[in-house]
Amino acid sequence: MEITGKPDGVPVFLLHGTPGSRSGPKPRGSVLYRYGIRLISYDRPGYGGSTPRPGRTVADAAQDIKAIAERLGIYRFSVVGRSGGGPHALACAALLPDSVARTAVLVGFANPDAAGLEWFGGMTESNRRDFTAASADRLRLVERLREQAARTRRDPESLLTQLEADMTWPDRHVVQDLAIRRLLAQAYREALRDGPQGWIDDVLALRRDWGFSLSAISGPVRLWHGEQDNFAPVSHTMWLARQIQTAEVDVQPGAAHFGAVQILPEMLEWLSSW
Repeated sequence: MEITGKPDGVPVFLLHGTPGSRSGPKPRGSVLYRYGIRLISYDRPGYGGSTPRPGRTVADAAQDIKAIAERLGIYRFSVVGRSGGGPHALACAALLPDSVARTAVLVGFANPDAAGLEWFGGMTESNRRDFTAASADRLRLVERLREQAARTRRDPESLLTQLEADMTWPDRHVVQDLAIRRLLAQAYREALRDGPQGWIDDVLALRRDWGFSLSAISGPVRLWHGEQDNFAPVSHTMWLARQIQTAEVDVQPGAAHFGAVQILPEMLEWLSSW
């Protein structure tokens, strides 16, 4: 795990995307200190320095975060999940109601069995292929992500280059920022340093039963999405909003998936205001 910001500040857990790691893009420590935030990020099992846990579910993230919080002597905190980290943040909101003060999800995914949602509608072909293989052809998924992880370890920019081919213009604008590009490449390299297991297990977990009910969420939730997102389409967030009674929704025109990096500071201010 990695802790930045004010040591005695309001604790907020940041859950990285898929693939990702604890070193993903976040505000500088001095900025977090000024906001009065103690930001805690960690590698989900199989990523970076964390031991793999094959067969893990989305719900398992709640117990991981509970264990980290107890180790740090923290008993009340907020959570924010980005992309594939979004469902894991919702797991904490549902399963740790006495501990989680506020929850934010940025460009998140909906449940795999979301009634009335065309789950793959508006999604890039690469994401369609991986998520379909998670349900129908696991060996194909494992081989594809193994090859991609090997390329990424040799050249982290290769994953960004691949993603850029599918990006809408708002995302291309974001990743052209050299600082953000460097942070993303570093996060991908760290995430996949020991192989693709975390990536594989994330994709499998997102496409099987999450292990909790969205109706169990009772605390404040903010859902943010870029309108032009084609990695996790905005329809996913709109579906989540209909299931979570306490959710507020913000759909931003002229933004897409990687806009979550830019909106994070604003979300952190809200998450720490309890």
